[in-house]
Amino acid sequence: MLANQVKRCCHQSNQPVLVFLHGLLGSGADWQSVVSKLEHDWMTIDLPFHGESHAVECDGFDSCVALVVETLAATLQENTPIILVGYSLGARVAMMAAATGALKDLNIQGLILEGGNFGLSSAAERESRWANDQRWADRFANESIEQVLADWYLQPVFSSLNHEQRQTLIATRSDNLGGQIAKMLRATSLAKQPYLLFDLKSLILPMHYVCGEHDTKFRALAQQSGLAFSQVASAGHNVHKEQPKAFAQIIEDFILQH
Repeated sequence: MLANQVKRCCHQSNQPVLVFLHGLLGSGADWQSVVSKLEHDWMTIDLPFHGESHAVECDGFDSCVALVVETLAATLQENTPIILVGYSLGARVAMMAAATGALKDLNIQGLILEGGNFGLSSAAERESRWANDQRWADRFANESIEQVLADWYLQPVFSSLNHEQRQTLIATRSDNLGGQIAKMLRATSLAKQPYLLFDLKSLILPMHYVCGEHDTKFRALAQQSGLAFSQVASAGHNVHKEQPKAFAQIIEDFILQH
């Protein structure tokens, strides 16, 4: 079972519990600026190798998804309405869980997906991504985590960050164990993920995609997906961190609509 935190505030059985899954290098605490603005029951989960779950291991998407499902089933009352909210890696875990039917015994009412990649469509792309993730995993396993993070946050997907934001992230994320992050990178590499968009669109399940206006790559994915989506102003890849009030409003609107 994975470490988690649950906050009850509305006590109405017909209201959904919002379950938050963080990205690589993060933890459930990453969502605090969002959940503090919500008047709903919520739950944050620390994924394997991260936060208080740093000693919990997984060897791939199936075992990671199974741990999330086990944690939900053990922590929430049976048939509790759930809205899954995932960022980046957390969004990919949520999509895998939904697309593979792993959530069938839970009362999932919707998915909110922030900056999640639907998958790579060609063998060449997967091969290139695997080589890239292996290089990063080797660095996380063998080098000072502060130095690796300094380079990690120079990747194009984080180009909207300024120097101060990068330094803050490096300081915050340096609590991670480099060897454990390396294991998660290998276990849940995008190269190992199937292309999920077609399976997701075949589900009768409300979904909403969130991206930042400065996140060129994921803005394009959102526009091409055919899913309902929100593009948040003055935000890059990490919308919930950069614009928590706007992100909380997107969640509120989603609940009202569905």
